[in-house]
Amino acid sequence: MSLLIPAHDEEAGILDTLRAALGQRYPALEVVLVDDGSTDRTFDLVAERYRLTETTPRRTADLPVDGEVLSVHRATTGDPLVVIRKRSVGRRSDALNAALNVARHPLVCMVDADSLLEEDAVLRVARPFVEDPANVIAAGGVIRAANGALTDRGTVVEPRLSRNWLVRIQAVEYLRSFLLGRTGWADANALLIISGAFGLFRRDLLLEIGGLDPRSLAEDAELVVSLLEHQRRAGAPHRVVFVPEPVCWTEVPETLGVLARQRRRWSHGLAQLLWKHRRMIGNPRFGAVGTMALPFFLVFELLGPVVEVVGLASVALAAGLGILDLGVAAVMVGLALAVGTLLSTTAIAVEVLTYHRYRRGRDLLGLVVAALVENLGYRQAHAWFRLRGLVAALTRRDPVWSAMPRVGFADAPTAELAAR
Repeated sequence: MSLLIPAHDEEAGILDTLRAALGQRYPALEVVLVDDGSTDRTFDLVAERYRLTETTPRRTADLPVDGEVLSVHRATTGDPLVVIRKRSVGRRSDALNAALNVARHPLVCMVDADSLLEEDAVLRVARPFVEDPANVIAAGGVIRAANGALTDRGTVVEPRLSRNWLVRIQAVEYLRSFLLGRTGWADANALLIISGAFGLFRRDLLLEIGGLDPRSLAEDAELVVSLLEHQRRAGAPHRVVFVPEPVCWTEVPETLGVLARQRRRWSHGLAQLLWKHRRMIGNPRFGAVGTMALPFFLVFELLGPVVEVVGLASVALAAGLGILDLGVAAVMVGLALAVGTLLSTTAIAVEVLTYHRYRRGRDLLGLVVAALVENLGYRQAHAWFRLRGLVAALTRRDPVWSAMPRVGFADAPTAELAAR
């Protein structure tokens, strides 16, 4: 397996990410780090820690890469680490295509540079490829918020909930999305999204479709849909699997401004994806993906913010004109809050009863409170961010991938480590 890690200005946590990646319990592993035009000390830190030496690359593919590759380096510490330095063109997919050009193994795992893999994560997510090699083309694991967790040299020692309420709400979002949403879509054989922070793919198929789309802002979902379309048209078997046990811990936005940029980008990317694959939408030739998943994402994920924002504006206007039935409005608001909270608390219950990563009572209470608070302001702001992403797509603005500011991981105090 080749672990591919695109990095741009990741000095805050890159060494922890590499320790976790290189510490995987996997028999045949290489790590390919792409320094995508970093302007901080990302490369210097890696070069010093792993005593990098420049080498002549052995290309294993010839995917187009827009950003010029400046140099390729290998670790002299005995670690299976390759580092590519290239100019940035503002697209994560370009960095991943550069990594695919030197990756040597039949499976490739894409991991964000602000992520910590649990030591058996890669081994677990690779299991479906071993059990069903003829059919499985991609697999993904669970992404959880690392903000607030105690770490030690690239290992999450104790998952803890951040004190930042914006992070707490996102932690609930991730639980709901992965433990409920993706499990259900995978069971229906209609899973469209393998998170770019932790996804495993067959390398030969990635090369057949020409690598990642350099124009897409949702390159992870775009990659999965392109693979499914390719396999369907070829009449070849295809299963996209969700594996709930392996966990990748990643930083999530801690400020509203950074969250807004991230969610606008996701919505813009979703619109790009649906337009590119519009002939698949509602088409029974593409199975559950065409008749269930793509229509769902079109109506509820892409157009949902339009309904939500227009609906809120209509309620405010009706109240201002004095034509709003307060009793009916109260019932509808209560129903909406109840349904939203029920989904979130169900996801929290699954976490507690099945995985139980958060062991402190205060963390579980924080998740429950966040599930309630999410409906009071956050959801409305989130809808506005997504609507702006849709408008950007409709007005055909140039897609721009912007890196998220990193704060790094919180190392556990020495006394706490000793007590363990």
